[in-house]
Amino acid sequence: MLRHFFLSSKKYQKALVMLMLLSVGSRPLLAQQDKMFSQYMFNMLALNPAYAGSRDVLSMSALYRNQWTGVEGAPQTATFTMDMPLNRERVGIGLQLYGDKFGPVQEAGGFASYAFRIKVGSRSTLALGLQAGAASYNVNLADVRTGPSGTQIDPAFASNITKLLPNFGTGIYLSNDRSYLSLSVPRLIKNKLSEYNVGNVISTQRRHAYLAAGFVVGLSPAIKLKPSLLVKYAEGAPLGFDGNLNIWFADRIAIGASIRRNQFSDWSNVGTDALVGMLEVQLTDQFRFGYAYDRTMNNFKDVAPSSHEIMLRYEFGFGKNRVLTPRYF
Repeated sequence: MLRHFFLSSKKYQKALVMLMLLSVGSRPLLAQQDKMFSQYMFNMLALNPAYAGSRDVLSMSALYRNQWTGVEGAPQTATFTMDMPLNRERVGIGLQLYGDKFGPVQEAGGFASYAFRIKVGSRSTLALGLQAGAASYNVNLADVRTGPSGTQIDPAFASNITKLLPNFGTGIYLSNDRSYLSLSVPRLIKNKLSEYNVGNVISTQRRHAYLAAGFVVGLSPAIKLKPSLLVKYAEGAPLGFDGNLNIWFADRIAIGASIRRNQFSDWSNVGTDALVGMLEVQLTDQFRFGYAYDRTMNNFKDVAPSSHEIMLRYEFGFGKNRVLTPRYF
């Protein structure tokens, strides 16, 4: 990614952006480390283990995100999740596998989830979830050339980083057929990412917390409005949020838009980092397709103008009185 760091002014700008991303573990940059999803409302198991089993069927989802298309070394993320209810829907179990790559950084991991589900009303369920797993974390620093002639002159890039990062997390998920409220901290252990000390700061994993909520309103028998909100907190950094609005037609096709702000410190200074357009298609009772297009609106818009995200979901159990109403979340 930074192999041709000094070849041209344009490539230098791109590499500089990615070099900033490499340092997200250090506190002074106040950045979020976790993976980003525009279709978070359809990938909730990646955020909250308590979501496991909430769809009342065996559900399998795959999502691929290509962030900042056209930028060399830009982030690419793929996730696969599956979950299902057990013991008369009193328990939910799930599995999440993922791979994430940006620049010389590569991470791949897996987490198993368990949710204990409690009926708190005729249609509402409160779930308490736990997850545990590990990730392989690799940074090929030796491939990054810090000298104008392709030589290595910075001792911080002299050797690669290879680590196994165990972790666990927890969450709460309250839901019914028409709304949900989610609160989670997916990773509680602050693993050390490197041994190199820069300004008395050693790169570590920061804890991230997520608060999400959404509901469905019927505008007519064929049209439904579905707003949702995701508030993101990275330890030591300002809050961020995604606000989304989808319109469903005949429970088969949805179009929507989101606004994203990655960091803000007060409501008087809230700008926009990205605008997102979405399309969701329920191709059959079991198969759903989703697509999201992100348009960068911050200072990176001339270097990294767009991102793309594709989601596929397949569910078992329809036609057997397992799902009596459409699942919106």
